Amino acid sequence: MTLDEIMWKLAELGTEQTKKTFINHGAKEGTLFGVKIGDLKKLVKFVKKDHQLALDLYNTGNYDAMYLAGLSVNPKLMEKETLQDWVKKANWYMLAEYTVAGVAAESPYALDLAREWMKSNEEMIAVCGWNTYANYISITPDENLDMEEIRGLLQQIESTIHEEKNRVRYVMNGFVISTGAYVTALYNEAVTVAKKIGKVHVNVGQTACKVPIANDYIKKIELRNKIGVKRKTCIC
Repeated sequence: MTLDEIMWKLAELGTEQTKKTFINHGAKEGTLFGVKIGDLKKLVKFVKKDHQLALDLYNTGNYDAMYLAGLSVNPKLMEKETLQDWVKKANWYMLAEYTVAGVAAESPYALDLAREWMKSNEEMIAVCGWNTYANYISITPDENLDMEEIRGLLQQIESTIHEEKNRVRYVMNGFVISTGAYVTALYNEAVTVAKKIGKVHVNVGQTACKVPIANDYIKKIELRNKIGVKRKTCIC
């Protein structure tokens, strides 16, 4: 399918209800059709074999097309400059936390970009950095992880999370969960930090979303005997 054909299909699949839901979550009016994620996934097979088409979809600035691009693109073929461009265009958390962070985490530049983005003063870029690193942890064997760096990031979270920008608080909390869930050697330290930070308050707008309590979430994973079980992919 061509870019125009995909865009027409997205327009057909969009609904006012889904559009309203996404806008309540932070999407910008006029930049989306309102396509359900499940319907986007049905289009992946038409895009996945065409890397340039996926890049063109992201460059439309249409949220549905951008999310579809993230589901379809080959992360191993992504250039660092392209990912830098992607993060600048991720104008709300679904794109920053999921689309760009997932693709970046599976790219050859995961750590370089995560380390850079986490330090940004721009909320969505910092959000993307923390989630890129959290995703990287979830798919990378422990022996390939920098344990001291992750330990330092846990300490940073413990000290600063409650003073950080809104969505940065959310992804820092998620970073603690990812560390406890996927890094066996740091499980105890992640739980200790989770207990110390307690409930993390995030303004989720006009939605029913709740911020998971990190300690409780990690314990649920432990009860399922899933601590240390890595994911095959973090793109979803």
